[in-house]
Amino acid sequence: MSPRDSYPTRVAKEPQLIYRNDDPAVWGKPDDGPLDAEQLDAHEANGFTDIAQLLEPDELEAAQGELHRLLQDSSLDGDERVIREKDSKEVRSVFEVHKISEYFAELLRDERIAGTARQILGSDVYIHQSRVNYKPGFGGNPFYWHSDFETWHAEDGMPRPRAVSLSLALTDNYHHNGSLMIMPGSHKTFVSCVGETPDDYYKSSLKQQKIGTPDETSLRLLADKHGIKQFTGDAGSAIWFDSNCMHGSNGNITPFPRSNLFIVFNSVDNALAEPFAAKSPRPEFLGSRDWKVLR
Repeated sequence: MSPRDSYPTRVAKEPQLIYRNDDPAVWGKPDDGPLDAEQLDAHEANGFTDIAQLLEPDELEAAQGELHRLLQDSSLDGDERVIREKDSKEVRSVFEVHKISEYFAELLRDERIAGTARQILGSDVYIHQSRVNYKPGFGGNPFYWHSDFETWHAEDGMPRPRAVSLSLALTDNYHHNGSLMIMPGSHKTFVSCVGETPDDYYKSSLKQQKIGTPDETSLRLLADKHGIKQFTGDAGSAIWFDSNCMHGSNGNITPFPRSNLFIVFNSVDNALAEPFAAKSPRPEFLGSRDWKVLR
């Protein structure tokens, strides 16, 4: 029997704003991990926590080297986990990096990363999704406004927004090279989208998403209420953000690439069910059903 759908989407003719009242953004306590009480309170209120320097210089250099290796790895040619830009065919994302790369698999188990995820979610965690995003200079396309949870709920079967994402900068993030934008506090409102999910929709949505994106009226309401914060920072900085944060990024027409490691941690108490608005789940590399606890 499927769980009750507290966040219906892609089922009605009109969009709807659903207030999130039973699902906190922070489940743990200050003694549970690296974040202090002030950081946890701010995360609950805003939906995100930014870290000025997560990686030390030698760790950053190694991570950048691994990023370059993945982008040049000919064994990944034709692999479904490698997503290329619609027009330029340059690499846009490489998914399941925690399985492809031993280096990244080891890095995300670090207490600064896995420990923070366990603290925020108040439980053991597993990797729902991992990828490196590579937004090259002169051609990196935008990521339109969206809530990740809307897609994970509709297409993967994630019951509730008890998941948190880490975006770790592997290059410098400027205002002008497509850095992340978030509406602070937007994680408290779920935007129910319109439109029916096509079969195998992920094959096109990973390059340009149309179904599952919020309507302009809802975006205006959220932006008027919460404003927009743009995140800049040096390579090695990071941001943790709630799965239901409304976020996006502009394209990159500068010469400066913007690359990041993106890891989604889900609570083991929030394991996937059947998709709530799709005929079948997306592939494993997009929404893992291997609920192995991360140690």
